[in-house]
Amino acid sequence: MNEAWGTVVARDGEQATIRMDETGCGRCREAGGCGGIQAGRLFCHAPRTFTVANPEQRRVGERVQIVLAEGSLGRSALQAYVQPLLALLAGALCGSAIADEAGAIGGATVGLLVGWLLLRRAQSRWRDDRGLQPSIRSCFFGQNPQ
Repeated sequence: MNEAWGTVVARDGEQATIRMDETGCGRCREAGGCGGIQAGRLFCHAPRTFTVANPEQRRVGERVQIVLAEGSLGRSALQAYVQPLLALLAGALCGSAIADEAGAIGGATVGLLVGWLLLRRAQSRWRDDRGLQPSIRSCFFGQNPQ
């Protein structure tokens, strides 16, 4: 499971807006750490906020732990980056076989559009699948970040 700490900054019914305290996995100084926090600080100056289901009615200002289901991050990255790229390349190859260079350009454009449509379709499925959505983990006394 992927976990991160954040703070509830707003509530709207059954939803809570969470400002994430850090980017990346938080294991930069450990063996096998990716250094994602440094990259996040370099490219993302504004605090990141996300809307998450709030069935326990957490209050504004409360620190919470956000959890992503195992494999959902990798699957999301695969569909967001690899799928559109493969659609673009497939379109370019098909177009090239039909009409040389102009066909490759047109096919790449169509392939990129198809990749974008597939990504939009996957995003709507992710919104509907509660198993792939981030959730607030119940915290017990003494379970707080450093």
